[in-house]
Amino acid sequence: MASGFFALLDDIAVIMDDVAAMTKITTKKTAGILGDDLAVNAEKASGFVSSREIPVLWAITKGSFINKLIILPLAFLLSAFLPWSVIVILMIGGLYLAYEGAEKIYEYIVPHEKAVVTDLKTDYTPEERLEQEKAKVKSAIITDFILSVEIVIIALGTVVNIPLLNQIIVVTIVALIATVGVYGIVALIVRMDDLGLRLIEKSDDNKGFLFSIGTFLVNALPWVIKSLSVIGTIALILVAGGIFVHNIEYLHHFLEGIPSILRDFIVGLAAGAVCLVVVNGVKWVRR
Repeated sequence: MASGFFALLDDIAVIMDDVAAMTKITTKKTAGILGDDLAVNAEKASGFVSSREIPVLWAITKGSFINKLIILPLAFLLSAFLPWSVIVILMIGGLYLAYEGAEKIYEYIVPHEKAVVTDLKTDYTPEERLEQEKAKVKSAIITDFILSVEIVIIALGTVVNIPLLNQIIVVTIVALIATVGVYGIVALIVRMDDLGLRLIEKSDDNKGFLFSIGTFLVNALPWVIKSLSVIGTIALILVAGGIFVHNIEYLHHFLEGIPSILRDFIVGLAAGAVCLVVVNGVKWVRR
């Protein structure tokens, strides 16, 4: 009886070792999309009244957890009964990521007409501001759902060949890390300026060390969000390129003489450019 118990503990230890190793690998695979997730959510969680930033962020975080509760069971069912569909969805997600990254670069390079703002009202009632807040939270949760699908599918594609129990544990851990990690960092980012203002207030006659640090934090916030946007765009293309290189036999041997990160970027950018041309062509025909 005792030997059976210790054998069970040994099996559990082996499983946890495998889970820890695969979680580390899977987290690296999803790091790129997590960077984009961070950039997008930092942008969406900013722009609120200071007192409402954390409540709004908490509402988005709860929505993100609900998204994971919907996505994870569906993903595990696909992995159990239609494992080939995981790779298909992964490839489709790769095309979407490549398109999104290429579109951001295109919008930056090619001038676009700015939308004309017709609503110049500033004296909103508390009820109107609450409705605006709810609309922004809803938009952020929908965006999180799309990004969560990508994260879960990429994670599942990494562990699709291991036992189902291990898949469930690894992908669930990665999904939790994605939610807690991303929104924890977003909370720190959106409160940077408030911390900076507090330090400025505590400084002596607007000078000294506290004043310098506070001023730096206030001025750095817009640059941090812009930098995250750039990093997120590059990450989108790299993740997409990596998906294609690892799942398309021909691309395994494409440009083998250059660093893999550069190869992934070239492949991802090329796929994104093709998707962009196709989508813009369809839009042009419809117009």
